[in-house]
Amino acid sequence: MLDVRRSMFFLLSMFPELAELLRQRLTVIADHAWRDRDPAGHLNALMEVSQKITAWAETNRAQTDARLRHYLGNSSFDKALAHLEAK
Repeated sequence: MLDVRRSMFFLLSMFPELAELLRQRLTVIADHAWRDRDPAGHLNALMEVSQKITAWAETNRAQTDARLRHYLGNSSFDKALAHLEAK
């Protein structure tokens, strides 16, 4: 159990910016009131955070493991966050 926690802490500590961007994306998606009130603004925010995630992935490609690269390259952002949190 301790090794699992260490692994998870290691990945999250290595990529805190990515984890935060992935969580921001989920927060935007979950904000249905914003979406209903301002669909264009909501979509813009979602596109912006998604672009930041993609830019992060391109910049840090060499430091990420193959599975994380796969998730990010295929815009499987929920899986990327789960991967970071599971390690």
